[in-house]
Amino acid sequence: MEKVLEMLLLQQELNDATNGEGWEAGKTKNGKIINWKRCIYMECCEIVDSFAWKHWKAINQEPDWANLQIEVVDVWHFIMSLGLEDYSQNFRGTIEDLAMTVSQMPGYKALEENGELLFAEPHVIMEKVEDIICNAVDRKGFDSAKLFEDFFELTLMCKLNLQDLYRLYVGKNVLNQFRQDHGYKEGTYIKVWNGKEDNVVMQELWEENDALTPKVLYGTLQKAYATVA
Repeated sequence: MEKVLEMLLLQQELNDATNGEGWEAGKTKNGKIINWKRCIYMECCEIVDSFAWKHWKAINQEPDWANLQIEVVDVWHFIMSLGLEDYSQNFRGTIEDLAMTVSQMPGYKALEENGELLFAEPHVIMEKVEDIICNAVDRKGFDSAKLFEDFFELTLMCKLNLQDLYRLYVGKNVLNQFRQDHGYKEGTYIKVWNGKEDNVVMQELWEENDALTPKVLYGTLQKAYATVA
């Protein structure tokens, strides 16, 4: 439960900072409507684009496995946000209650196992992504438990266990906060740093020292960005 609780708390903190406190009611501090379901299925489309899925174009192109994993983590941001919104709007309990519910799911328990993982076949991954999309586009509601379970199955298919998901999530969460603090919403943020996307820079910093704390990682990003900005 510890890791999922920490991720949910970080997501709550990021959403509070980005959208303003009270975003769980469905609007940002600027009155912009929030639609986490749309965020989920749009990010899912980016997962699909990690593959050469078009039968008429670049048919022999290799999947972008590294980008695939980053996109999976992006979807995780929005699934957690939807879960937080759901628990708040429907008086289902606290963040700790949500973390406890998620930690008891079979899919989450499977992520905790540290066995050797392999990437699933692209068509199998894309079918699981489409399961998530189908749930997210249902305007009559959504099956919260199925959404989380489908996501955890997808995570394993993409060669990520709980430790991998946690490490990439924390890194991307810190990067998202960094982006917001440096003009992302205003359109002034520079996303390519000396020829590399900021996602790649963040991953490289983690690989150099996987013991970094979120605060230290933020400071390291600050130093790297100073050479660009």
